[in-house]
Amino acid sequence: MPAQPSHNAPVSGSDPLRADARENRDRILRAAREAYALHGIDVPISAIARRAGVGVATLYRRFPTRAALIEEAFAEQLAECAGVLDEALEDPDPWRAFSSVFTQVCAMQAADRGFTHAFLARFPDEPSYVGERDRAEEGLALLVRRAKEAGALRPDFDVSDVVLALLANSGVVNGVQPEAGAASRRLVGYLLESFRTEGAVRPLPPPVRLELEQLYGAG
Repeated sequence: MPAQPSHNAPVSGSDPLRADARENRDRILRAAREAYALHGIDVPISAIARRAGVGVATLYRRFPTRAALIEEAFAEQLAECAGVLDEALEDPDPWRAFSSVFTQVCAMQAADRGFTHAFLARFPDEPSYVGERDRAEEGLALLVRRAKEAGALRPDFDVSDVVLALLANSGVVNGVQPEAGAASRRLVGYLLESFRTEGAVRPLPPPVRLELEQLYGAG
C-alpha cells in the first residue's frame, strides 16, 4: 500500500518560491523606505533595486508602477497621518487639536523626507493619495476655524499659514541634518507661540494663497 502524503509536507517547489517572493518584496519595501527617507521620492527605481539586492525586472514584477511602490512603502505612515487628523477632529479642545496636528505633522517631516513628498505628489492612477490629501486639507481648515472661533488662534491666521509653516519646517529639516529633529521641535515651539491670540501684538501682512500640493518638491 503506498504511503500517504504528509499533511505537513510542502508542495514541491511552491512554498520556497512564495517565501522568496515575500522576502524580495520585503527587501524592496525596506530599501524604498530608506531611500525615500534620505532623498525623497525621486530616487530612481534602479537605485532602489540595487539597494534591495534585486534586479529591476524583479522589482517591477512586485510593483508594476512607481506609484504602486510609493503607495505601499508609505501605507503605514499614511494611515498614521489619517489617524492623527481623525483624533484631533474628535478633540473637544480646539487649540489642543490644532497644535497637536501641527506638531505631529512637522515631526513626520523631520523623521522622513520621503513621506511629505509621497503624501502630496499627484498620481493619477492612485486615487487613495488624492483622497487623503483632500481630506487633510478639509480637516486642517476645520481645525483652524474651530481654534479661531474659540479665541485660541489669532484672528488674522489663515489656513494657508499652515502650508507656509510646513514650508519653513521643510527648509529647516533639509538644511540642518543630522539635527533635523531638534531644530524642527524648536521651530514648532516658536511658531505655535506666535499662532496664539496672545501673540497677535501687530497685524500680519496679507496671507499668501498656498496649497498643500506646493510643499511637493520643497525638500
